[in-house]
Amino acid sequence: MNVQEICGKIDHTILQPECTWEEVKKVCEEAVKYRTATACIPPSFVKSAAKWRSQEENDLRICTVVGFPNGYQTTSVKCFETEQVLRDGADEVDMVIHIGWVKEKKYAELLEEIRNIRSICGEKVLKVIIETCLLNEYEKIKMCDIVSESGTDFIKTSTGFSKEGATPEDVSLLRKYVSPYVQVKAAGGIRSIADAVWMLGAGADRLGTSSLIKAIVGKALL
Repeated sequence: MNVQEICGKIDHTILQPECTWEEVKKVCEEAVKYRTATACIPPSFVKSAAKWRSQEENDLRICTVVGFPNGYQTTSVKCFETEQVLRDGADEVDMVIHIGWVKEKKYAELLEEIRNIRSICGEKVLKVIIETCLLNEYEKIKMCDIVSESGTDFIKTSTGFSKEGATPEDVSLLRKYVSPYVQVKAAGGIRSIADAVWMLGAGADRLGTSSLIKAIVGKALL
């Protein structure tokens, strides 16, 4: 796999709480320039990014987050967030599950929440973040079952804001247990080309990273 093919699998990400529109716009510009899969940006900047996309007449795909980063918002709040960002112009939504519900084995509630958001997304891409670093192996496998049943597009390892990001072992486990039609997104801690190749080799279809494009450009590979 060459560098441009790797770029095509990247959600070029900026989600730091202190980021400004100028910083977000730069990420959007880089996403277009280097042909990444999307620019993943905070919900409050989606409308501005969509307006910029329209003015520039480019093909930017906008990804954003819902229930981020902790996932313990109520389902109604997550649904409202989803409706809002889609109205504002988002093409893809990465939602965080309620981790406490996994611990409490509230599997029906988890499935219902994901299905509700799936319904709102319609044909838009939905990724479900399960925060693997907070789950044991049984819980990860159970979430593979729930995400598969929900009919969503991706299962995603991590927010990148918890104790640990993606690991090849977790990516491999998710790929093994999730349905074939569900893709796997690895996120958190992917900082080099070697990291990217490692995750893709383990079974990732998409990479969430804020620093990989900088690393690739710094090595003059693009």
